[in-house]
Amino acid sequence: MDLDYDYIIIGSGFGGSVSALRLSEKGYKVLVIEKGKWYQSKDFAKTNWNFRKWFWMPAIRFFGIMKLTVFRHVAILSGTGVGGGSLVYANTLPIPKSTFYKTGTWAKLNDWENVLKPYYTLAYKMLGATPNPELFDGDLALKKLAQERNISHQFEPTKVAVYFGEAGVEVDDPYFGGKGPKRTGCIHCGGCMTGCRYDAKNTLDKNYLYLAQQEGAKILAEQEVIDVMPIGEKDGSDGYQVEIKSSTKFIKKKKKISAKGIVFSGGVMGTVKLLLKLKKTGSLPLLSEKTGEEIRTNNETLISVSSLKKDINVSKGIAIGSILHVDENTHLEVCRYSEGSGAWKLLHLPLSEGNTIFKRIANTIIKTLKSPLRYFKSYWLSSWSKKTVILLFMQSVDSTINFKRGWFGQMVSKLGKGKPPSPDIPESASLTKEYSNIINGNPTTFALETLAGIPSTAHILGGAVMAENSSEGVIDKNNKVFGYQNMMVIDGAMISANPGVNPSLSITAIAEHAMEQIPVNN
Repeated sequence: MDLDYDYIIIGSGFGGSVSALRLSEKGYKVLVIEKGKWYQSKDFAKTNWNFRKWFWMPAIRFFGIMKLTVFRHVAILSGTGVGGGSLVYANTLPIPKSTFYKTGTWAKLNDWENVLKPYYTLAYKMLGATPNPELFDGDLALKKLAQERNISHQFEPTKVAVYFGEAGVEVDDPYFGGKGPKRTGCIHCGGCMTGCRYDAKNTLDKNYLYLAQQEGAKILAEQEVIDVMPIGEKDGSDGYQVEIKSSTKFIKKKKKISAKGIVFSGGVMGTVKLLLKLKKTGSLPLLSEKTGEEIRTNNETLISVSSLKKDINVSKGIAIGSILHVDENTHLEVCRYSEGSGAWKLLHLPLSEGNTIFKRIANTIIKTLKSPLRYFKSYWLSSWSKKTVILLFMQSVDSTINFKRGWFGQMVSKLGKGKPPSPDIPESASLTKEYSNIINGNPTTFALETLAGIPSTAHILGGAVMAENSSEGVIDKNNKVFGYQNMMVIDGAMISANPGVNPSLSITAIAEHAMEQIPVNN
């Protein structure tokens, strides 16, 4: 049968972008399908008050780069657009500790720590990773916290996917011998997570996807995949038919495209949701019963601290400029938004500890009544982003949830193994208190944590994990889906243990490893 493409890649994030370039280089005809819009630098929102360009809420015609999804057990921040999560992430590229490679369903499949070393090096090169050269107020406060704890040696600038060069100066491609786009030196405006408007952030549309197009790959934006079904043999050995529809237009005409192979790369929120649907509807009935299981966060908290100091400006810098390795399992980073990007304060309440809703609400009321002027100043009398950092606390402690398909086709969360996700983590509370004292700050957090005990995460992982067989996972050690030919999962859904740190680099490295196993198309 004459098929339209050799491979269709569903999603253009870290896994999808790596796949697009490497498959194209090997002589395959590739199509990348992306649900989000194709943003140019000038198109990004100037501040996160521009909800239409920042939030992805197509039902009300918001087609931005960030999506917020709330489940019973976790609230998830994810990315949309050509370049996936790279458009909205904080550029940070740490390598996990050894525990990551030796736990979870993938541990016995390979000597991952050594196997992946050259792919981490390659990922660093492709993403233009470099140490952050300059620390600003928010980072210096974290450095002081490290000094007060006598762990200064465990504080360091982050390694990030940013072109620094000369601030504001445009240069020819500095990474790929002139094959890449022009870049401009970072001006440290703090706007990385609303979309870099200055061509300094090394998003995937400026490396992997850019080069993939030169190799012949096609990118189809604003299209959502609604079905994937084998043609002929039920294991997909004859190829697949993919049905798509518009993700942004009112009239959603459907179209069918065929390919020899499929790469699912829509992230957990795209890939797992689609796989659960395809298994339920009978399009891909051979998928493992483990689909949707082993979902992990980084056991993290996201707590904002608003300084009342007059001489401080924590919006200056890159999104995450420093990291403190508190201990072997615990890490703390300072996140920032550009000046003027204060929209998150609408969803925040004073930080409140407690294991029941009644305790948390009572503590919130007490805190507010004790210091009404401080909280009034934090919320209304100053630029929220200029005075507020977001403390990203992460641990490699393992706990899981499962995603299932609900009555109306939506994903719902169920508790898995280990401790359930919780915003109430004593180590996080202690670090937040210490940081708040340093900058004379008021800690606040997402209202859902106070009102419903639902923690937030920007790092949702798993749901199509690696394993030895289909009774334990969804894919093998080379990312091939059990039960099907020429079908792979290459995105955050493949991550099979808790990295404890920002996962983008690991996703990129594992994707490079998976692509290395694909033969050249003769």
